[in-house]
Amino acid sequence: MHNKPYILIMAGGIGSRFWPYSRRKRPMQFLDILGTGRTLLQMTFDRFEDIAEPEQFVVITYRKYLPLVREQLPELKPHQILTEPMRKNTATCLAYATYKINSIDPEATIIVTPADHLVLQEKKFTRTLKKAVESAQEGKLITLGVKPNRPETGYGYIQYIEKPGTNAFRVKTFTDKPNTKLAKTFLESGDFVWNSGMFVWKSKSLIHAFEKYMPDMAEVFEEGEDIYGTAGEAEFVASAYTQVKSVSFDYGVMEKSSHVYVVLGDFGWSDLGSWHSLHRLKEKDENNNVVEANAILYDTENSYIKVEGEKLVVIEGLENYLVNETDNVLLICKLDSEKKFREFVSNAKKKGEDFI
Repeated sequence: MHNKPYILIMAGGIGSRFWPYSRRKRPMQFLDILGTGRTLLQMTFDRFEDIAEPEQFVVITYRKYLPLVREQLPELKPHQILTEPMRKNTATCLAYATYKINSIDPEATIIVTPADHLVLQEKKFTRTLKKAVESAQEGKLITLGVKPNRPETGYGYIQYIEKPGTNAFRVKTFTDKPNTKLAKTFLESGDFVWNSGMFVWKSKSLIHAFEKYMPDMAEVFEEGEDIYGTAGEAEFVASAYTQVKSVSFDYGVMEKSSHVYVVLGDFGWSDLGSWHSLHRLKEKDENNNVVEANAILYDTENSYIKVEGEKLVVIEGLENYLVNETDNVLLICKLDSEKKFREFVSNAKKKGEDFI
């Protein structure tokens, strides 16, 4: 039906690593985190405008965020926003979206992107995507790998087998969030790249993979072939989500398939998954502090201070700290303690829904 690819934007996360600025009612993908006047979701949409036709965008999100998607992307028609009735991890999210797109266009090529990533060099990004789209026509499941420039422990890594004269290299291993020692080893070896979490494939290639590696998932969503796009879709999807297990897509398919390849890119990519990653990108003062507050700092360095309103914030003697006050929550913690955020949010919930 279309020569251009479909763009599938995953926008259902709760953004807990950006709490308390990111809340369940309005997670980080719906916030203007970078101060550009556009939210992360809108920036993701803008990034692909030259690659696909407006009607080929599909956003999949949690049902409670439907009004936010409609408000922020008024360009989309109702059928272009898919809502998940409950959270069942990324394999389920991608199965629903892929089977739905395939029912509209069995020859579809799909580019999958999270809604909360940053790409600084968009021309380089577009060139990398074109290579990935070409390679996907051969039935390969393509993931975009980003050349690492530091031993980052917050990202996943892909090890690949280099083959001269080709754009897509066979993936050997996936490793999620290694420790510092292992990350340094990966960086030095030269055959590891960061896993960007962006994918490209033909819809039928992914469906074959689901049939082979997650047959229970395939069976459930296959049954909707004649229901997608009809008045019965919401009821069918609600039932489907109760029947499948919560499994990550990387674990369910990518780590098992022999058709997974990586296309390498270097396009100023960042997973804006944490305050620490955002600190790296933001403008800083002479002591490497990001200050988004009416603040006076003494002997404070490598910190992130974000406090809303005119309240005067006076800080002395902090190093590598986050200070954030948003609405009714004040958070003070180590800037790089993102592994603790699930615990913070879980315990805040015990204090009452108003805090999450």
